[in-house]
Amino acid sequence: MCGIVGYIGTDKKVPVIIDALKRLEYRGYDSSGIALLMEDGSVVIEKKKGPISVLESELTDIWNSDKVLLGIAHTRWATHGEPNDTNAHPHTDCTGRVAVVHNGIIENFQHLKDMLIKEGHIFKSDTDTEVIAHLIEKYLKETGNPFEAFKKTIDTLEGAYALAVIIADEKDKIFFVRQQSPMVIGKSDKGTYIASDIPAILPYTRDIMPLEDGTYGYIDGKEVVLFDKEGNRIPFTPIKIDWDIESAEKKGYPHFMLKEIHEQPQTIQDALRGRIDIAKSEIVMPELDSLVDKLKTAKKVYITACGTAFHAGLILKYLLKTYTDLSVEADVGSEFRYMPWDLSRDKDDSIAVVISQSGETADTIAAMRLIKSYDIPVIGIVNVVGSTIYRESDVPLVINAGPEIAVASTKAYTNQLIVGYLLAMYIAKLRGFIDKQFEHQFVSDMLALPNLISTVLGVEETVKDIALNIKDSSNIFFIGRLLDHLINMEGSLKLKEISYIHSEAIQAGELKHGPLALISEGTPVIATVLQDRVKEKQISNIIEVRARKAKTIVLGYRDDIEAQSVADMFIGLPRIDSLFAPIAGIIPLQLLAYHVAVMRGNNVDKPRNLAKSVTVE
Repeated sequence: MCGIVGYIGTDKKVPVIIDALKRLEYRGYDSSGIALLMEDGSVVIEKKKGPISVLESELTDIWNSDKVLLGIAHTRWATHGEPNDTNAHPHTDCTGRVAVVHNGIIENFQHLKDMLIKEGHIFKSDTDTEVIAHLIEKYLKETGNPFEAFKKTIDTLEGAYALAVIIADEKDKIFFVRQQSPMVIGKSDKGTYIASDIPAILPYTRDIMPLEDGTYGYIDGKEVVLFDKEGNRIPFTPIKIDWDIESAEKKGYPHFMLKEIHEQPQTIQDALRGRIDIAKSEIVMPELDSLVDKLKTAKKVYITACGTAFHAGLILKYLLKTYTDLSVEADVGSEFRYMPWDLSRDKDDSIAVVISQSGETADTIAAMRLIKSYDIPVIGIVNVVGSTIYRESDVPLVINAGPEIAVASTKAYTNQLIVGYLLAMYIAKLRGFIDKQFEHQFVSDMLALPNLISTVLGVEETVKDIALNIKDSSNIFFIGRLLDHLINMEGSLKLKEISYIHSEAIQAGELKHGPLALISEGTPVIATVLQDRVKEKQISNIIEVRARKAKTIVLGYRDDIEAQSVADMFIGLPRIDSLFAPIAGIIPLQLLAYHVAVMRGNNVDKPRNLAKSVTVE
């Protein structure tokens, strides 16, 4: 969950590296650092606790220096050792002539550290990363060859890692490797770039190659030298990135999160593109052509994801259980591998769906690889083309949300829902559980969603008033039933991760079985009333919490007088089919979380202790 940048070329090195690093700050921000190889063969290291701006202030004297040959840099999210200047990357060997930046975890670092200490190496930090620099030092003494020393080092490491390395003996090379942590290489007429993610280097090149696991090599300003995990030389084969770089800018919004919430009418349209035949009012998913027979005959579906993506997975589970005869199991990626599934028994009759915005979520990847080891076909719902899940799933379904910069996912979540809805109904169609009339109405409703979401965004002023009313609360509860509960799970997560208020999503029928004890006078309770078939039960539950003098905030349809009558504060949505309530209903809850967090003075785009891409288990 860290960001790596490297550059060698004709531009001024420090400005390019720092600019690119800032575009990766969403990946980690407790500290940052830079290593620069100078014309005289020395390696200059600067690293500081805190945001990149703190590091930047230390680089004034060297900012435009022509004596800098190349550099690597890093923004950190701590996994080993507390955030401080010493534990910040880059890390060096005893001589100070090897510098390493690292994303991931070295699982055998303690064994390696003990061995190196016995050999006389002196460690300065508490990190796992520092062993890499000392290993390179060790093997450099043994071989006298920097590239061979680097290769022997990565062969010794166990775990998940992406590395960029400077060895002072090689004045024109940056060494790199990708092993279960993301890394891309880009090239332009002004040099060659290394980064953990594509947006970092988009201002400089659109010719970018995402690396496969096990790929290693070096850049030297003229060429990219690549080897696969078997040691075979492979060509540099970039893809052309067509993202608009402005999509990574705030466009006048105070925060990326608010910008991304307001982008949802467009991103939903992008998710639908190519998956609906408008003329025939049919769902068409050409990506799934190779799996049609399996989708028709399968008996079981496994769903796995983490965090927000898992909430999208739970709605997919609900849809599949409602509209097909499939047995569906769902669990978070970190638990999936340890559950007592009998994958060997079910493998011939199963398919799996894994969901991840980044496509690099370590726990989800591990679960996916377990599933694939039983030859169960995997559908990957993913945002990042070229990511691990994109490449390793049998069928990647790209959600087309574009770069999402804010740590708290909004537009990627709604696009995961859109693709999940299309997938569920496409499977239901293949299996004969929905007829043409249902499909036509479903398609019509889906095509209406971008305009509907634009209308729903109009509740923002109402939401601001509610946010002002609840911003100083210590506890906030969400209650709902069926799909409303699943909406609330994501709404509660959004609120807690950026406002730092404790919140909990409770199935409304469970109130009397314990949670009602937590409701006291003035406690905010957000009640979602968007599922007509359980509306009366939900109204009764709202009355229960009102009897305890709770402060009720009701999310319902604006023509629902009964729901309004039990609300102290009311958010009204246009009337829609309750099937689509999760897509429309999450928008006000995203806005509520955002405005509460802003009013509490929090860093909305970069909430404490969290990072965007969780690439370690």
